[in-house]
Amino acid sequence: MGALLEVRDLQVRFGAVEAVRGVSLSLEEGEVLGLVGESGSGKSATALAILGLLPPIARVEGKILWQGHGVGRAVDLLQESSAAMQHRRGREIAMVFQEPMTALNPVMTVGRQVAECAAAHDPLLTGREARRKAIAALEAVALPQAALRYGDYPHQFSGGQRQRILIAMALINRPKLLIADEPTTALDVTVQAQILALLGALQREHALAMLFISHDLAVVGQVAGRVAVMRTGEVVETGPTARLLTAPQHAYTRSLLAAVPTLRSDRDWPLAVAE
Repeated sequence: MGALLEVRDLQVRFGAVEAVRGVSLSLEEGEVLGLVGESGSGKSATALAILGLLPPIARVEGKILWQGHGVGRAVDLLQESSAAMQHRRGREIAMVFQEPMTALNPVMTVGRQVAECAAAHDPLLTGREARRKAIAALEAVALPQAALRYGDYPHQFSGGQRQRILIAMALINRPKLLIADEPTTALDVTVQAQILALLGALQREHALAMLFISHDLAVVGQVAGRVAVMRTGEVVETGPTARLLTAPQHAYTRSLLAAVPTLRSDRDWPLAVAE
């Protein structure tokens, strides 16, 4: 049996702009793969192509082979119909988007938003059952007083709590793959550490495969067993996290590591940038 997810020679174009150029990746069951690179390197475009969420203007080529549907043979997600992809999203592959401060619907209670994720994939689920599943999902991500806060609105939660709610929404249907796109963006360092610890615990508990997207190699190094480095739409280096962080082979990977400030960094000098 092949990899859970295999991306082969993925290309994404927006008009004359090549956002992704010949990207190939693979992800095994229960594995955490970090996808790292500067803003505009094509990380999010790759993730959105996997989920079939790119806008109609995008031209997508290549293959995205998925084994997580229980049939025994891979299907090419790029050949799936819109209805089939809608069925897979949330049930088999889920995503935590950037910016927890804006990702939730501000005029809908958080409990209802989580419950709708469960009901969308189980039309026989009663309202009471959906509520019970939503509360259980919120408790699983350690949201304080989940049952009492079921009827609260997003603005009544902190940024870290909103991110926990988004994770609950993504995992309520027990998908096999979670795509986490910059899940710690806009969070302070303490809350960032809590979210990373939570994702790690949930990944181990559910044997969840995860594609963890970030511009920060230090963050990726905490959660991923393997890392792929992207630059200008291409994967320039892939390898085990420990090796890549200690002995990077590509000049761009070395420049990313050099840009990470440390206690020994000279504060009079700007951060290193890729040439």
